[in-house]
Amino acid sequence: MKRERFQGVLAIVRFNWPFYVASCLVIVVGLLVSYSLSGWVALIVLTGTVVALWLTLASLIASWWVYDVSDLHRYDWLSRAAGRPSGRWINTHSGFDETTLALKERLPGTWIVLDHFDPVRMSEPSIHRAKKLYPPLPGTLAAPVDHWPVAEGTIDGIFGLLAIHELRSHIDRVKWFCEARRVITPDGRVILIEHVRDAANFVVFGPGFLHFHSVETWTRSWQNAGFKLAETFRISPWLRVFILIAS
Repeated sequence: MKRERFQGVLAIVRFNWPFYVASCLVIVVGLLVSYSLSGWVALIVLTGTVVALWLTLASLIASWWVYDVSDLHRYDWLSRAAGRPSGRWINTHSGFDETTLALKERLPGTWIVLDHFDPVRMSEPSIHRAKKLYPPLPGTLAAPVDHWPVAEGTIDGIFGLLAIHELRSHIDRVKWFCEARRVITPDGRVILIEHVRDAANFVVFGPGFLHFHSVETWTRSWQNAGFKLAETFRISPWLRVFILIAS
């Protein structure tokens, strides 16, 4: 499961290329306009251009760090998060799956892969591009967030790795956690990895950090479904791991 050197950040660019094209145009036009102006107007235009340049470069560097340098795809966090050496597992995603093969390789047991992609609920163009570029693995089961084809109380661990934030409404997230609560064993756990809406993500993603949910928002969603937080830790300045158990 060797990853290419810049695999992660190149995928981010492919999924979000209109943003980066627009950013480059804004930077070029801003530099040209500020050069032809003077005084406060030039300063304002130049400031906006510098901000656009910062957000473009910072988001790329942060994405490279998260997806190509950090422990995310090295999986040193996995044994700590899973809590057991083998078991019955579910990996969930929202149309883009780059983790199942690596998880299966590192964590023995029986695996079920669920694809929650819904073209109506998930309207972000980036996830639609990802879905087209990377079809689901063979054996993946399409599963609405509120109806998983999994028997009650049969799963030891459920993974939602950078996928469940695509559920934009509180109700959909609660439904997802309710299904997770239904299918896990009494000592099972849910492992989430997500960007969150915090200062670190704002600094590098700017307004784009609004696509992420705050810790408080996540907490309300899983508490409504009967989970509590057992442990949380970071695997980069921008990613949080949440380990949930039944409350």
